[in-house]
Amino acid sequence: MPPAQTPDSQLIDLASPSTDPAFVAAIRRVLRHGHTIDITTIGRRSGEPRRLEIVFHSFDGHLYISGIPSQRTRAWLHNLRANPRFTFHLKQLLKADLQATAREITDPAERHEVLTKVASVWRRDPAQMERFSPLVEVTIDGLGDAEPATQPEG
Repeated sequence: MPPAQTPDSQLIDLASPSTDPAFVAAIRRVLRHGHTIDITTIGRRSGEPRRLEIVFHSFDGHLYISGIPSQRTRAWLHNLRANPRFTFHLKQLLKADLQATAREITDPAERHEVLTKVASVWRRDPAQMERFSPLVEVTIDGLGDAEPATQPEG
């Protein structure tokens, strides 16, 4: 299934030889530190694109999306469970619509490792986040391993 996108999206193929290597390098730099982005998922019931603003995190060369603790499962997580392909929209330091895949993290040890870092950035209780926060790892198509951050996010 193709990644989710809105009509105004122009997906960038990072693996294409025609994509400017300097632009790919700039994307790598922007992904080193988390910030606000948009994601577009496909509605699990409607099949329609659903775009929302969210924050991503970058730790140890991996990208993650989480959320503040809530006992209610977010619609975006339901959508990614049904179709893990989505569009990752950079919109701050540079603009780029990137094809991506989400992997929900449910393993308690892995959740603990990542959400402890997220909780530190957000100054929240890590135990609450581990219990009630969504967590997905993001893989950007054509990017390979993201470069590790040179310093912790925050």
